[in-house]
Amino acid sequence: MAKDYENAIKYYSEALEVNPTNAVYYSNRSLAYLRTECYGYALADATKALEIDKNYIKGYYRRATSNMALGKFKAALKDYETVVRVRPNDKDAKMKYQECNKIVKRKAFERAIASDEIKKSVVDSLDIESMTIEDDYEGPQLEDGKVTLKFMKEMMDWFKDQKKLHRKCAYQILVQVKDLLSKLPSLVEITLKETEKITICGDTHGQYYDLLNIFQLNGLPSETNPYLFNGDFVDRGSFSLEVIVTLFGFKLLYPDHFYLLRGNHETDNMNQMYGFEGEIKAKYTAQMFQLFSEVFQWLPLAQCINSKVLVMHGGLFSEDGVTLEDLRKIERNRQPPDSGPMCDLLWSDPQPQNGRSVSKRGVSCQFGPDVTERFLEQNKLDFVVRSHEVKAEGYEVTHSGKCITVFSAPNYCDQMGNKGAYIHLRGSDLKPEFHQFTAVPHPNVKPMAYANTLMQMGMM
Repeated sequence: MAKDYENAIKYYSEALEVNPTNAVYYSNRSLAYLRTECYGYALADATKALEIDKNYIKGYYRRATSNMALGKFKAALKDYETVVRVRPNDKDAKMKYQECNKIVKRKAFERAIASDEIKKSVVDSLDIESMTIEDDYEGPQLEDGKVTLKFMKEMMDWFKDQKKLHRKCAYQILVQVKDLLSKLPSLVEITLKETEKITICGDTHGQYYDLLNIFQLNGLPSETNPYLFNGDFVDRGSFSLEVIVTLFGFKLLYPDHFYLLRGNHETDNMNQMYGFEGEIKAKYTAQMFQLFSEVFQWLPLAQCINSKVLVMHGGLFSEDGVTLEDLRKIERNRQPPDSGPMCDLLWSDPQPQNGRSVSKRGVSCQFGPDVTERFLEQNKLDFVVRSHEVKAEGYEVTHSGKCITVFSAPNYCDQMGNKGAYIHLRGSDLKPEFHQFTAVPHPNVKPMAYANTLMQMGMM
């Protein structure tokens, strides 16, 4: 499937070389870019289609969808307005306009509230102690308020059967993990001894059954089997709650041997569009989503192993000269800004050619081998490991072995046909060892089941 979109991009690009004023080609290539999450390129193509033919209605749809994907709701609303004006009887257009209008109004309301008061934490308004666990609840419970290995095993089985953890247990985990994460630095630094190894996993995106498979293949996390999960635990896959609560549980159980870094999807904008907010509201409440949002803001942004390997979700920086000391100083307890080192750590991508270019995603940048080389040299590092991009083989080695991508959601969104992978790094030589795996069956809940209706339907 991924190949189909890549081929479509190739063919439309060739067609545009022959016929550069064909709005339909730009619009169709825009759709292929949307499907492959290249929202920046999708936006540029839709805009170009409209420059060629301002009456081309599909162009407005495409541009609106691109802007929605980038969290630019006001710009999207303008295009939906145009469609509704031209096609007053189009029900689909009207629905999209109303849905987008709702988001714009809600955002304005949230901004007004935020500037009115210093934001209180959800934790302050929770009384977890007085939450009662009903007699007919037969699921796992924390032991004396603590996560144990027994609890974790029971919870994973409980989730596997599509059963719901009691809200009291979920809140206990969230409050404790927020406290734990808030004490960590933005750049976590660890040392692996000669005999130790760590497993690094990439994006898991709510694919709970594939997460269980990783543990099946590679062993459960433990003090002798440490893991690092490199962001994007939620969104798209419809078992995001199960993935994130399992990962948070292991963080509490093995705080010094189980590591989590923030991805671009551990953010409010993405969660509103790609399913996590909808999923938590469906399974629990809006208040619980609010608490997840607070916890996500405390996830560290990068991890350095043996002062030689740097791991982050996205990649390197829009400008040269960024040091590890700069990363240590990042005030991370916030929604990421639109630019700067925090944004880059979550969003950037490598490119094969030297230098930097505009991001295909419309956020941050793309960086070449020379950028990687200079950064590593300045910071006395050997290589970087990042995730953030689906890869057919589950991993990719670029920039002469200095930039490695690992992605752990096989058959991403049930349609990409890719393998997943994880990496073993040993203290003795820090040489990456790749392990691939394929997708396992999951219950019949489609990806994006909880996503914003505009993202489910906006791809027409």
